[in-house]
This record gives sequence, C-alpha cells and structure tokens, in this order.
Amino acid sequence: MNIGCHLTVSEGLLYIIEQVKKIEANSFQFFVRNPLGGRVVNFCDVAMGKVGDIIRENNISGVVAHSSYTMNLCSNKKNIRDFSLNFLKEDLINMDYFCDAYYNIHPGCHVGQGVSVGVELISNAIVGTFKALSTMKKKNKIKLLLETMSGKGTEIGSKFEEIRDIMENVNQNLGSDVVGVCFDTCHVFEAGYDIVNGLEYVLEEFDKIIGLKNIFVFHLNDSKNFLGAKKDRHEKIGEGSLGLKTFENLINYFLPKNPIFILETPNDILGYAREISILKSLLR
Repeated sequence: MNIGCHLTVSEGLLYIIEQVKKIEANSFQFFVRNPLGGRVVNFCDVAMGKVGDIIRENNISGVVAHSSYTMNLCSNKKNIRDFSLNFLKEDLINMDYFCDAYYNIHPGCHVGQGVSVGVELISNAIVGTFKALSTMKKKNKIKLLLETMSGKGTEIGSKFEEIRDIMENVNQNLGSDVVGVCFDTCHVFEAGYDIVNGLEYVLEEFDKIIGLKNIFVFHLNDSKNFLGAKKDRHEKIGEGSLGLKTFENLINYFLPKNPIFILETPNDILGYAREISILKSLLR
C-alpha cells in the first residue's frame, strides 16, 4: 500500500525521510513553493541533483508535489494568468530533480468568465507549458494531476465533466500520458457525489466520464460538512461525514491498482501515524 501524508520541507529532505519512516509510510506530498505566496521551497540539506537518488535509496514509492494555492491558470486577469504560467513552468522544471513523480494542481477559478472559458484557459496553459518544455533534456517523467474540487466559488473541477474536458483538450495536443487525476474524498463528497451511500455508483460514473485508470493519487480526507456543502473543510479520518467504512471500501477497491494515498487531514505527525495505522487495519 502506497500511503503517506502532507509534510513540510522547511527542515530538509533528510528530515522528511525520517518522518516518513517514523509514521511507517512510504510516500509523501509537499508544497513545491509557499502555498499562499510564490517563494520556491528548496531541500536545502542535500544537493538538488541527489534528491532522486535519496528517494530511491530510502524506498519511497511515490512523491506528490502540490502547487501553490495562488496559482490560477484561468483567472480573469492576464497578469495573474501570466504569474501562474511562470509558476507552472518553473515547478515542472524543478520537479526533474525527482524520480518519476506527480505534480498536483487545483485547476483554477474562472472568476465569472464561465466554465467553458476557464476550461479552455487551463487546457491552453498546460499544453503551452509542456510544449515549451519539450525541447529540454528531462531525466524523469512527471505527470500533472488535476485535483477534483469541492465547488466553492467559481472553482473548476467539482464536476467530473470539467476534469474530462481539460484532459481531452490536453490529450489531443500532447498525448494521453501527460495528465491524470488526483481524487480528493472530501472535495468529491462536498461537491455532491455520495461516496458514503453510493460509492460504486460514483465510481461507475467517474469511469464512464473520465476513466478510473486515470486516477493516480488519492487525497484521503474526511469531511466536516454534509453532502454537497461545497465548503472544502477537511476532517480527521473517521471523525467526519464520510466515516471509516467509506475509506475501507475505497482503499480496498483501488489497492490492486497501486495508487498513492495521501492524508491531508488536520493532524500533527503523531496524528498521521495513527491514521496510517487505522487505514492499514482496514485492508482486507
């Protein structure tokens, strides 16, 4: 089982490795830059060229980099779109220091322009960035993940069809191996998909619209809110509206497909250790 949690990189990569081992995880997620700003976060305790080697040597099976929340590829302001495009390009370049990894983004907010305009802007940004980087000699393969969203404000990605449309636009220009999906349990539930009482139905719908094969990472988060609340409020595993049974059903369904499960719950490191132990106990 590939499982981990979101960790800060401020103390360096070697410290993260220690924490991963401490909580008996084998994956982790981190913000590639300040989540509410733009400053790039560096693993200052090792040479960047050695990052991939250290991860492999410590049997870390999966690394997920999360983009800054300030990135909005479909803003109604060109200067913000340009600012976000620069983030996207820089982040993907920096991710080449890792072994094969994932780069997760929130698709963006259309800010009143409408979903179709937002989808087009996001798609064009991804295509343009990957084309610009295609001439570079990159060592590792990075897959960009579109995260399923809760639907607050003008967020794009709370409906499976919106994720599909972005992926189709990108795939037509770049090929199907560039973009995938990060399935966030709290977001999906608060967007109105009842994974508590109808998990199989939701997954069937996802499979018809996007394809389950395109899910590479799960954010495992319980929800403080009710179905369809569109608030995006994470809760500790088993202490919210989803409940342990939902996570038991989900992780056992997807375990053979070997995804990465990442906890983003309101916890300290010992809390993450407890949750990882709970989730492992749910394996059948």
